[in-house]
Amino acid sequence: MSASVASLALGLGGMLVSLGLLIWLAYRGWTVLLLAPLCAMLAASISGEPVLAHWTQTFMLSTGRFLAQFFPLFLLGSLFGKLMEDSGSVDAVARLMIDKLGNRRALVAVVLGGALVTYGGVSLFVAFFVLAPMAQALFRSANIPRRLMPAAIMLGTSTFTMSALPGTPALQNAIPMPFFGTTPFAAPGLGVIASVVMAGFGLWWLGRAAAAAKRNGEGFVEPAAAAGDADAVPDDGRSPLVRERASVAQTFDPAEIGDTPRESGPADGPPALIALIPLVVVIVTNFVMNVVVFPQLDASYLEEPQWGPTSLSAVAGVWGVSVALALGIVVLVALNRGRLPDLRGSVDAGANASVLPVLSVGSLVGYGAVIAALPAFEVVREWVLGIGGGPLVSLAVATNLLSGLTGSASGGLTIALDALGDTYMQLAAQQGIDPALLHRVAVMSAGTLDSLPHNGAVVTLLAVCGSTHRESYGDLVVVSIVGALIALAVVIVLGSLFGSF
Repeated sequence: MSASVASLALGLGGMLVSLGLLIWLAYRGWTVLLLAPLCAMLAASISGEPVLAHWTQTFMLSTGRFLAQFFPLFLLGSLFGKLMEDSGSVDAVARLMIDKLGNRRALVAVVLGGALVTYGGVSLFVAFFVLAPMAQALFRSANIPRRLMPAAIMLGTSTFTMSALPGTPALQNAIPMPFFGTTPFAAPGLGVIASVVMAGFGLWWLGRAAAAAKRNGEGFVEPAAAAGDADAVPDDGRSPLVRERASVAQTFDPAEIGDTPRESGPADGPPALIALIPLVVVIVTNFVMNVVVFPQLDASYLEEPQWGPTSLSAVAGVWGVSVALALGIVVLVALNRGRLPDLRGSVDAGANASVLPVLSVGSLVGYGAVIAALPAFEVVREWVLGIGGGPLVSLAVATNLLSGLTGSASGGLTIALDALGDTYMQLAAQQGIDPALLHRVAVMSAGTLDSLPHNGAVVTLLAVCGSTHRESYGDLVVVSIVGALIALAVVIVLGSLFGSF
């Protein structure tokens, strides 16, 4: 074996060892803030690369770029979600769906309630903690097995509203924008089709499972953790294990849930119409900024050295979501000032809740940058680009694998685009592929295998619902992974045949 081949084999081995160690220790609750740089330096050391140079010049610079690009979205998204929670607005929106649809359509009510609040910009974890007790009460009344609760909540909050619906303010939908020069509304027609596939398939499966349970005489059973309190839902968001796993999954630190509880009960929250207005403001403002305002804006000044240099296409998406969330926060506070008795406490908690997630995901991005800089990564790059089916298929496979391995849609997506984004843009230009199609395929690919058992959102949701992997994970896989993969395949086929639309 030649020295170069041996060196490449050693480098590949180092990458696999470091990745395996990262996954194993992260699953056991060790913080990614420490694991990511340690495992990255381990891979660099085994590959014979300069360790300290990779730490400061590769890992930290890549982490810093991620923070510079996306911290505004973490900060504003977390703040918006916390204010929606503390004002009682999330409760009001969820109760509206439940009241309108009732026990006969309990599954649909939970799914649509989750979809409405998350598409409007509310953090995933805020939605979990608000929806779980309402879903439990609804499932109890309808005598639907409690084990289906996590799948119903996950379908509404973490599938089509995260990766497919055009304009969603989810972080995952924002990450490809600087790489591809796209907006949150990339490939809107394909996004709507994918959303219908995900929602339709998931609701079909849940309805089928509920009907089968009814035939078998299975009904709602109180969680053992909540015995003696029929309305209690285990709140495990402060568990260090759950918190560390959850911090790489979304823009909100679940430890901040309930830090500034409202003095009034749910019945004293805002009317449903008032609660909906901030969500509508976020959605409409995002659309207007990206479709109306920015196309008419003269931003040639961005080409000057003091601004990067950069271009409007590289920053417009993040700008649009940031303005939408900021305006939503202003409207939310104006409409609910009396329902926020400790406004500063809510603001502090919301801002604090953004720090751990952004640093955790940034650390994963830094880890990916070090791995991509190693000589042996060229072998991985060639393998990924050599996957049959063209750039769309190889992009989907690469993003799926990285999101699954890291247990983070945002982390896996950023690592994939950091390493291969420029290459895919070149291939798209050569083959006439619309970057908007790359955007939608990449985002949807990140929202599939990320829901493996070690994913922070999965762990948190099961804890909040008082359920276990054994009880609920099978149905959760079908609605969040199988349905998402089917929708992704539909988008790739339609995009290959008809292009982006």
